[in-house]
Amino acid sequence: ISSQGLMDPGSGNNKTAVAEFILLGLVQSEKLQSVVFVLFLFAYLVTVGGNLSILTATLVEPKLHTPMYFFLGNLSALDVGCITVTVPAMLGHILSHKHTISYEACLTQLFFFHLLAGMDCFLLTAMAYDRFLAICRPLTYSTRMNQAVQWMLVAVSWACAFTNALTHTIALTTLNFCGPNEVNHFYCDLPQLFQLSCSSTQLNELLLFAACFIMAGVAMVLIITSYIHVAAVVLQIHSVEGKKKAFSTCGSHLTVVCLFYGTGIFNYVRLGSVEASDKDKGVGVFNTVINPMLNPLIYSLRNPDVQGALWRVLVGRESLT
Repeated sequence: ISSQGLMDPGSGNNKTAVAEFILLGLVQSEKLQSVVFVLFLFAYLVTVGGNLSILTATLVEPKLHTPMYFFLGNLSALDVGCITVTVPAMLGHILSHKHTISYEACLTQLFFFHLLAGMDCFLLTAMAYDRFLAICRPLTYSTRMNQAVQWMLVAVSWACAFTNALTHTIALTTLNFCGPNEVNHFYCDLPQLFQLSCSSTQLNELLLFAACFIMAGVAMVLIITSYIHVAAVVLQIHSVEGKKKAFSTCGSHLTVVCLFYGTGIFNYVRLGSVEASDKDKGVGVFNTVINPMLNPLIYSLRNPDVQGALWRVLVGRESLT
């Protein structure tokens, strides 16, 4: 490691000897880096534009002032945050040819990434509960999913996600990093940092597995249970149009759930595997870029209400109630 990447181990109380990490990024070749820059800049602009359009549509269109679109608006805001935590910094590194990130900035990026990803996890669960109430308990839906309940679900989700992200970040500060300091990724994440620690990461890995089991495991059980009940009710509907409408609103959510959990589980169940680092980059691209970019497409393409609202927002016409 270069001497600039190290701190004096005896200075202050800081337990780490590494002052900065080097993010190796997605590709090494200069030509390929230019291609990556253009693609990721395009993806970032499309993702931010698409998600902010959906967020605007859910705010200005009275027809979309329902619990389902309240949660969808929150999901869009999260997607903008998730891609903003990782991609602009990566684009900056490519432009400046400077791939270093300070120890503090690395921890900050990691904290916000896990905060937003955790919030995504809880919000998708709340959306499944909303679909369960709307389809299986329609008579009591408006009282069971009133505005106070919606805000409470979002607030509890933020509190749980914040606790999870803070726990991992604090646990990471207990590890010693004395070199090497090259992170084989384009952003700071736990599996890659565990590989660089020169102290035992056993407790940290155990903590991550426990958090994944509680967050992803419990959330997936709740989502699957909700949709088993939903499927049972929908299959009893005699009207083909009724079945189609029910499956349409649930289909978008289920697609997003499968993409989110599929890539998330793949990323965190194989800790300590240095050989898997290049695959982790691909999963990282899916988690931070492709998923947030696909979400507005999945919801708007399958939903005439969102399409209509987006059209009115884009052409600037008066909202139709």
